[in-house]
Amino acid sequence: MAGIPSSGEAQAKRGQVTDILGRIKDRLDDLSSAERKVGVAVLSDVRQAVDESIASLAGRAGVSEPTVTRFCRAIGCRGVRDFKLKLAQSLAVGELYLDADQGDEPATQDESLPAFWSPILVDAHDALREVERRISPASIQSAADAIAGARQVMTFGLGGSAATLAEEAQYRLFRYGVRVSCCQDPYVMRMTAATLGPEDVVLAISASGRTEELVEAVELARDYGATTIAITAVGSPLAEAADHALTVAIAETRDTLTPTSVRFAFLALIDLLSAATGYTLGPKARESLRRIKYTIVRRRGGGTMEPLGD
Repeated sequence: MAGIPSSGEAQAKRGQVTDILGRIKDRLDDLSSAERKVGVAVLSDVRQAVDESIASLAGRAGVSEPTVTRFCRAIGCRGVRDFKLKLAQSLAVGELYLDADQGDEPATQDESLPAFWSPILVDAHDALREVERRISPASIQSAADAIAGARQVMTFGLGGSAATLAEEAQYRLFRYGVRVSCCQDPYVMRMTAATLGPEDVVLAISASGRTEELVEAVELARDYGATTIAITAVGSPLAEAADHALTVAIAETRDTLTPTSVRFAFLALIDLLSAATGYTLGPKARESLRRIKYTIVRRRGGGTMEPLGD
């Protein structure tokens, strides 16, 4: 209908970039046999497809040049030029994942171990050593003092591991009797930040430190007088926005199938911060822990040395 933008035009207005590689893979079976040959040729060497001419791509696929043009239109592009642009954009973001099976990762030293074994454990050790190297006890204690003296604490985290870690921080702190809540929604986070004041604390967690919604919420909370603590990357916008920045520099591996190792560093920081808070609160924290343990053991039994709240 006239006046109604196409999905492609709507995406362009919103500033979205089409994931053309994903579109090719999703629609490959729906293409004609000749068009499918073009799609297979593109996926077999994406970088070459970005750089080569239409004649070269047609020759590599074993089809005519008009077939290449029909392929581009069949997957939602205006033509070959538009296709090449979208392909280059997809490649810039996803090349690491496309190349993951091409032998970039060094082989494990012990051939009896699976390939993922050493990278995960070695990266975990390195992440913990990075915490020891970069974080001072004084910085942890300063942040813990703010939490211990707060009217309430909000833990902020968006997406991926950050949201889970924000929830982990909530679980750690409430056991010491800290009034703490977790927020993982960007809109609620912003609204919550607007309700905070000088007696409140925000603990924000982000591996990149560049998530705009999170940074804005922390800045908003700080503007209203709340004390802000960040567990994040060195030199990141989130670190700059916080009163207390607990930062580490963790280099990620090229192995896209293994979890991010920064989680180990952040978990260590959460444990250090929560334990420091417990020591600062002293008798109050111990009484809160005692009550929790008493309630749980009465409910399910078990020994006193089992993990609290297992």
